[in-house]
Amino acid sequence: MPDTPSTKMTRRAFAATALTTSLAATPALSMVVESIYEVTGTSGPKSPPRMVKRNVSSFKTRSWEPYFQNLRNGAILADTQSRALHFWSEDGQIYRLFPTSVPASPELTRLGRTRIVHKKEGPDWRPTQAMLERNPEWPAYVPPGPDNPMGSHALYLSWRYYRIHGTHDPEKIGRRSSSGCIGLYNAHIAELFELTKIGTQVVLI
Repeated sequence: MPDTPSTKMTRRAFAATALTTSLAATPALSMVVESIYEVTGTSGPKSPPRMVKRNVSSFKTRSWEPYFQNLRNGAILADTQSRALHFWSEDGQIYRLFPTSVPASPELTRLGRTRIVHKKEGPDWRPTQAMLERNPEWPAYVPPGPDNPMGSHALYLSWRYYRIHGTHDPEKIGRRSSSGCIGLYNAHIAELFELTKIGTQVVLI
């Protein structure tokens, strides 16, 4: 029997409810979904955000030991494959898992070990010369504000030009969309900004 609009809607609602229920059974995934609902303004399984469809299969908790010798100053692991950022506090009592945007291509991706050397709330943005050559329509400077590609907060890394920052475009999260940086929802980068310090260890894989 062909589907009617009402049966299609019922099946869609059932699938969304089943997905959210299965995610809630795993604490790490539940935390991610709850964070995304909060950021996107949705209120539950009636409207599962597109981020879940795009990214949730890659989310899993990780241990810090394979990547860091210790947790001195705290530690950040940015996984460019699963498009997720993991944070551990220095005492190991706080763990956070956030969805991210990642560099758009392998040529723009830098992997390895670095650290936070500067933190700024309300950052401005100056694209590099290479960015302007690839995108000549971009402005040479964007002041702090809602249209700034760096979002509300930025963590500057010891690698020149590389940042972990917010975004003015939430649609970029969960995608290969950046020119080299790691992007988070503004609500998430604000939380990470408060948790980190100058000297926090960072590894990109």
